[in-house]
Amino acid sequence: MPFPDFDPVLIQIGPLAIRWYALAYVAGILLGWRYAVGLVRNPKLWPHRGPAANGEQIDDLILWLTLGIIVGGRLGHVLFYTPSIIWTDPLEIVKVWHGGMSFHGGAIGVLLATVWFCWRQKIDLLRLGDVITASAPFGLFFGRIANFINGELWGRPTTVPWGVIFPNAGPLPRHPSQLYEAALEGVVLFLVLRWATHGARLLDRRGVIAGIFFLGYGLVRSVLETVREPDAYMPIFPFGLTMGMMLSAPMLIVGLWLIWRGMREPIPDAAPVAAEAVRPTRDRKADEPA
Repeated sequence: MPFPDFDPVLIQIGPLAIRWYALAYVAGILLGWRYAVGLVRNPKLWPHRGPAANGEQIDDLILWLTLGIIVGGRLGHVLFYTPSIIWTDPLEIVKVWHGGMSFHGGAIGVLLATVWFCWRQKIDLLRLGDVITASAPFGLFFGRIANFINGELWGRPTTVPWGVIFPNAGPLPRHPSQLYEAALEGVVLFLVLRWATHGARLLDRRGVIAGIFFLGYGLVRSVLETVREPDAYMPIFPFGLTMGMMLSAPMLIVGLWLIWRGMREPIPDAAPVAAEAVRPTRDRKADEPA
């Protein structure tokens, strides 16, 4: 089937262009933020340890995570996929509007921002990491949809009926691998994590939710790399490996380790008072009983 006639620019106002790709980042971050706030404000999900943080701390954290996503994603793309521009065109590194973001680089940026925030706020890194990773599929879903709208990161040639002829990708139908990733990294992974947080109630198991996310993403990305066309400027790696597979391998190892240690770690017997259970006194009226 031919590629739908999408315009990557939603609105053009003079020199200002509002692109679908930018809106995808905004939507993913905003929805993930509100979902994370909902998690920490639901005491039923934290019966033993209490919430990892309060809503106000999540509000403060979102700015640092956004910077981690953008800076880490851009630097990751440069270092992992296009290192030559460091010496051939270094100004291109800061031109994020030209495209080129790496999930793995963004993940490293988010990790560094979270470590710094936890150190400043004296918050348990593993427990806050569980909240962040439970909310991450929102960004993954919208990001992959934006990749499809931009007609980039297409799949390998295929004969399946739903193959798409992408602009600038030649005359052959190709796997719409962006939509595969949106469905598996976004929708399916979210449902798995939702079951883990709300069904199995694993938020009291430090690091297990993050482990499920790393393991799930690593598996999905590694499998879908077999139908995703490698970037033309990437070298040919042995054994059919791709850069995406090699960057996902550590996630598989870390994910398994986090699940293993989290399920072995004892949890407290007594449930503490949840941080969000008592509203701050400034929210109470003067004549309202405590």
